[in-house]
Amino acid sequence: MVKIKFKSFIMNKLNAFGVLFLVSTSIFFSACGVKKQALSNKIELAENSIIAHRGAWKKMGFPENSIVSLKHAIELKLAGAEFDVRMTADDSLIVNHDPQYNKLAIETTTYADLIKFKLSNGEKLPTLKEYIKAGKENNNSTRLVCEIKPSEISKERGQIIATKTVQLVEKLKAGQMVVYISFDYDILKKIRTMNPTVSLQYLQGDKSPEQLKADGISGLDYHFSVFKKHPEWIESAKKNNITLNAWTVNDAEDMDWLIANGFNYITTNEPELLQERIKLSPVSNGMKLIWSDEFNGKGAPDSTKWDYNIGGEGWGNNESQYYTNRPENVNVQNGLLSIKAIKEDYKESHYTSARILTRNKFSFKYGKVEIRAKQPSGGGVWPALWMLGDNKGELNWPACGEIDIMEYAGNRVNKITAALHHPGHSGANPDGGFTMIANAETEFHIYTLEWSPSYIKIFVDNQQFFAFANSSSVPFNKDFFLIFNCAMGGTYGGPIDPNFVSSTFEIDYVRVYQNK
Repeated sequence: MVKIKFKSFIMNKLNAFGVLFLVSTSIFFSACGVKKQALSNKIELAENSIIAHRGAWKKMGFPENSIVSLKHAIELKLAGAEFDVRMTADDSLIVNHDPQYNKLAIETTTYADLIKFKLSNGEKLPTLKEYIKAGKENNNSTRLVCEIKPSEISKERGQIIATKTVQLVEKLKAGQMVVYISFDYDILKKIRTMNPTVSLQYLQGDKSPEQLKADGISGLDYHFSVFKKHPEWIESAKKNNITLNAWTVNDAEDMDWLIANGFNYITTNEPELLQERIKLSPVSNGMKLIWSDEFNGKGAPDSTKWDYNIGGEGWGNNESQYYTNRPENVNVQNGLLSIKAIKEDYKESHYTSARILTRNKFSFKYGKVEIRAKQPSGGGVWPALWMLGDNKGELNWPACGEIDIMEYAGNRVNKITAALHHPGHSGANPDGGFTMIANAETEFHIYTLEWSPSYIKIFVDNQQFFAFANSSSVPFNKDFFLIFNCAMGGTYGGPIDPNFVSSTFEIDYVRVYQNK
């Protein structure tokens, strides 16, 4: 997704009314290399947003939370390596995720008894002291992201664990390279009283960025699903200088969404995959996400983003459907927009469907559009992802211009077409192209438009299949708005299968980027 800067706000300061978060050392991240600012201890953050969850262990088959997985994260020059801290019965701070180790309860077992059992690679269960020392060796890039696990015995013991952890980190002179995270809010607040400048991130996902700022917590580190339920927290965090992190993100689609939205960090078991997704992201090519819909709500499409075309009478193409705004025809659920074409008698038409558009809500000139969608099936279906010029009301079609990012016909399975309609090149004779893909109706594919003053290019799954030389002589140099619909029959859809009952056009997301 040329280079995106991810801000990491590491230090805090006090104001007259209490502890408020502020960065004393600004670190700028990018996917491909933004100038780094050294910390006072010569540690420099790596040029990426990748946090290895329990170290970089998965690809190499290393044990989680082991010294070797930590070392590998450092070798990969990741921004951070996360690990978990617990305390044994004899008050030894050790690194392990689960409350049990080899079926022994850590908090009620001595360290001497625990280390009778080796990790899968022969290492012994590491103490926090050993882990921090290993993390300092030959490391000038990777922060140590220390998760302090709440005690299962008592809240008070959790506070003791936090205190001992911070004291040990300071004793080892590793404070500049450690970030503290926890599901226990009181643990973070305790650490804040001990050190007003240390970086803290909350994990539970139940507090707004405003609340974190008020309590002096400098970052939120929530499961990525929390941000899909509360997308407003993304902008709020940025506005309030709260570091954005998401865990544990192992799917390419989720990675792409977080990268597009400018998260400071992404915690993952798949750092190598995340490296690849960062390189492919538009934001890694100097672009910024300016508008999107992830369709994470439920019910009607977001009314702040979409409106409807309602009606029938062929829409100028001898189409057979009547467009409605009924939930039977258009609905958002389970992260998808569904536009359903149905065979039914409705207002003198024999089919219904839906057509939504961003006119008067959002329009833009130039940029990159990515849409992930799965085609409907059946003879006669005619889904489209397309755009019209904002001046459609002033100029008749095709003078206003039309950009068809994707058109499909169920009568021509797996054939994807793109077209530009403008004076002298419209209707049955546009400038256009086509490509064949596999599984258009059973799998999601990414349909992409790249639009600039000098060219228009269209892709499927990053494979370009159409290009056009843009110029001032054609109407593709002004604002356009988006339209998603599924027609039935007509000049492009062709004959409708008499056995057709219904079919659904599914859209996973739409994202619009522009150069910074």
